[in-house]
Amino acid sequence: MTTHSTPVTARIADLPAPLPAYSPRRMLAEAADFWHAFIEAAFNPYHPEQHYMRGPGPACAAKRNASQR
Repeated sequence: MTTHSTPVTARIADLPAPLPAYSPRRMLAEAADFWHAFIEAAFNPYHPEQHYMRGPGPACAAKRNASQR
């Protein structure tokens, strides 16, 4: 089996140069990334703890009691 992939060095060379640490564009991008992650975490509608089952419910207990008679 032959795989045709580009060398890693070719893909790295295609990336844009990183912005300097003091660049206003970079600071703005980092602030935007922070706020985006914050909003995602703060207003995430999925709360798995609300769907956690803590044991058999009343239907299971009723079925068990009916089968034991």
